[in-house]
Amino acid sequence: MLRRARLPLVLLAAVAVAGLSLARGVGAADSSTAPVDHLNAGHALVLGVVEGITEFLPISSTGHLVVAERLMDLGGAKGSEARDALDAYTVIIQFGAILAVLVLYRERVVAVVQGVFGRSVAGRKLLLNLLAAFAPAAVLGLALSKKIDEHLLEPGPVAGAFIVGGIAILVLTPWLRRRQAATHIGRTLDDLTIKHAFIIGCLQALALWPGTSRSLVTILGGLAIGLSISAAVEFSFLLGLLTLTAATALAAMKDGGTILDHYGTAAPLLGIVAAGVAAFLAVRSFVSYLNKRDLQAFGFYRIAAGIAVIVLMVATTKL
Repeated sequence: MLRRARLPLVLLAAVAVAGLSLARGVGAADSSTAPVDHLNAGHALVLGVVEGITEFLPISSTGHLVVAERLMDLGGAKGSEARDALDAYTVIIQFGAILAVLVLYRERVVAVVQGVFGRSVAGRKLLLNLLAAFAPAAVLGLALSKKIDEHLLEPGPVAGAFIVGGIAILVLTPWLRRRQAATHIGRTLDDLTIKHAFIIGCLQALALWPGTSRSLVTILGGLAIGLSISAAVEFSFLLGLLTLTAATALAAMKDGGTILDHYGTAAPLLGIVAAGVAAFLAVRSFVSYLNKRDLQAFGFYRIAAGIAVIVLMVATTKL
């Protein structure tokens, strides 16, 4: 039983390590010491797989993508068209992860759509809760996006966020588990209120710091307000669906032309497909894993990843 519980996490960790190793290999193949502003199939595949695996796990997709980009020497100087294209590309490929959640949680999505048209009371309530949770990060994200890009979208801040998030998991998970066992709290999504959804949304705003992980803070937030682990994870994924869709649409409208000018259509499509397949497998494995285990393994992973990034920063000029 213990072996089976660990298997999904072991597989995902192996894929993540393989992806980053491939990223380093692809980057090393370029003889230029300057960052490149093109994407070949290898680049697109690595970024898509990294995005898909990490988007809905509590380990931060943005943080992992920042590291992968540096290892492959992608992008250009801040403010350049090459950098804008790469930043937008890593947002656009989230569409694959969006499709994965749409497939896996299609019944909930259908209920929300029915709620829009007044055909589902539960769907309408869930939609209002999702909008309440979406609002804080949306407002702050628009207000602070430039400052975040200028100061926090770097390996150093990402490594710090990895480690802090890992410590938070190790400290808070046992406390939340004891609290729920003592109080017998285990609310479903149907029990969620606008107030509680807004609290989760405020916590989601913490994930504007790259490396923090939107999934991490929303899952912990859901547990803190009394949701069961399955309900907290499901709400986190559905909120991610709304948040990622908005971010992807904004990036497409703002920088879609720049992406096509630099990368054409093949690389973005490959990244989207890779992200979708990886996200589908990762989400299914993650949910299965949490039916048997808690989040603590991800805490150890985050701390190890943060330390690894710091070591790479010291050992190589790529970071």
